[in-house]
Amino acid sequence: MSSNRVLLSVLALWSAICYVGGGAGSLVEDKQALLDFLASTVHTRSLDWSPITDVCSRWYGVTCSADGSRVITVRLPGIGFSGPIPPNTLSRLSALQILSIRSNSLTGPFPADFANLTALTGLHLQLNSFSGPLPSDFSPWKNLTALDVSFNDFNGSIPTTISNLTQLTALNLSNNSFSGQIPDLELPNLLFLNLSNNHLEGTIPKSLQRFPNSSFSGNDLSPIYPLTPSSLPSPLPPSPPQVPSSMTARKLSESAILGIIVGGCALLFAMLALFLYHCYSKRKDESLISGKGSKGDRSPEKAVTRNQDANNRLMFFEGCTFAFDLEDLLRASAEVLGKGTFGTTYKAVLEDATTVAVKRLKEASVVKKEFEQQMEVAGRIKHENVAELRAYYYSKDEKLMVYDYFNQGSVSSLLHAKRGQDRTPLDWEARLKIALGAARGIAHIHMENNGKLVHGNIKSSNVFLNNQQYGCVSDLGLPSIINPMAPLVPRTVGYRAPEVTDTKKASQASDVYSFGVVMLELLTGKSPVPIVGSGDEVIHLVRWVQSVVREEWTAEVFDVELMRYPNIEEEMVEMLQIAMNCVARVPERRPKMAQVVRMIEGVRRFDSGNRPSTEARSEGSTPTPVQGTEARSEGSTPTPVQGTEARSEGSTPTPVQGTEAPSTPQ
Repeated sequence: MSSNRVLLSVLALWSAICYVGGGAGSLVEDKQALLDFLASTVHTRSLDWSPITDVCSRWYGVTCSADGSRVITVRLPGIGFSGPIPPNTLSRLSALQILSIRSNSLTGPFPADFANLTALTGLHLQLNSFSGPLPSDFSPWKNLTALDVSFNDFNGSIPTTISNLTQLTALNLSNNSFSGQIPDLELPNLLFLNLSNNHLEGTIPKSLQRFPNSSFSGNDLSPIYPLTPSSLPSPLPPSPPQVPSSMTARKLSESAILGIIVGGCALLFAMLALFLYHCYSKRKDESLISGKGSKGDRSPEKAVTRNQDANNRLMFFEGCTFAFDLEDLLRASAEVLGKGTFGTTYKAVLEDATTVAVKRLKEASVVKKEFEQQMEVAGRIKHENVAELRAYYYSKDEKLMVYDYFNQGSVSSLLHAKRGQDRTPLDWEARLKIALGAARGIAHIHMENNGKLVHGNIKSSNVFLNNQQYGCVSDLGLPSIINPMAPLVPRTVGYRAPEVTDTKKASQASDVYSFGVVMLELLTGKSPVPIVGSGDEVIHLVRWVQSVVREEWTAEVFDVELMRYPNIEEEMVEMLQIAMNCVARVPERRPKMAQVVRMIEGVRRFDSGNRPSTEARSEGSTPTPVQGTEARSEGSTPTPVQGTEARSEGSTPTPVQGTEAPSTPQ
């Protein structure tokens, strides 16, 4: 009996310990571990970590889990830490997922107690002075997706147990003193590898030969592809018979001339190729902000300190798994995706192969508090049909927003790309899904913030395709932070409701109007704004559609590319009716977005999982008749599609006179 009591007491004590270690007390322990780390290290920059402030919301570089129970991210680049990492400090953060202490002056060996950080997905120790070998056993870090220890003094061989990191997508061991042969690393998900500037020797294993030569430069390695017998020098032929000296001189002269011609052409081609490569590399490596970034800069934090201090840093939202800092973003190769109303959007590819979309705002004259409030509102929106804001950055000179990158491009680019240039026409099914997804996204936005939130910048270039190929709206709420004195951009006038003359005064009703224009764009294939390089005539899309419908030539409205699909005439007419309801001139006559969603769902039955149903449409689901065309009696339905059989490509009617897009909203 007494032994049972002892056993129960031990179990109770063990349960209490587990509760303190993994339950409500865990955040307190994480906080103390960070304070112990700070107290035991020398650093030149203040972090303002106070025991009396909230670690999750007030501590620089620290992010907590969604429920606020654990510390999951510590990003402390360029703080000026020196000396070794104190043992039993950071290693106590057992729920830590991302640790970035790059660009400091930390010394000593790789911390052995980091084996306790089994939840790590990103470990960034680059640009320090660590030394000694890497751990021989990498099995504790099976969740790692990014490992960067470049620009240190690590030595010894590369551990073969790195092969256990099957989730690894980026591995950077460059600019150390690793020696020996490169192990055969079977890493199926690896996208980025850099082993350059070490003391490695031997051959490159077959499993890594898919990476470019630059990944292995600065080592004593054999070529990736050994010489084949055909490329080896052939044995000398037998001596030819003697010929007269005059003939020999003539043959040598012909050979010399041929050699000069071939050599000159080769040299000219090489110089041209080098020039083109230099121009391309210079453009590709352009910094996202300064235009002077360099991937090879050993001290990128110097370029950041101009605009960044303890309060101006890249702010990530809860749940974001990106493992990069502002320095990484500044050094990323950048490609301009488009220039819109509120700024330029870039495709940024980071060194670990992470790809994001970054909007660099212009004309944003709000103070920091107002900017952050708007970003927090946008960052709280979580919906499959709203592009999620992942992070933002604010300084006096720069304001950035970071989104996921949509590799299919915007709906505008899909609709209006030049024919024959990698363009896949959007079929009717795709256009239905785009309209429905975008409608659901906007309706969700309108329900947020007590039903008062407005998007304010709806256009086809701000609609993308999510993983299920449904429309997904981006750039939420930007009009509220843009300088009201900024000039109206012609690219947006075609989408703007007639009553909107100030971007800050956009309303949910004006959102409905803009969405109606996007629907007309999907139906007609015509753009309401100028498309660069298209050469197409710009029309006032709403007025043009109204005039065609008024003349009872409804069939002439629809995109000629849709004529190839059978049995969709009724659905197209119903979608046209919905669009015309949305672009009614009087705001009060426009439906709410929730009603628009139901009307589109009525065109073809869709379930809540964003999948169209092939079942017949239920009776009575037809939307209300077209409204808002002034010359037509209220409630009259447009004439059904007629004469579609005889219509050929290029037969689009001439736009009505005087319908060109005005310079100011009408």
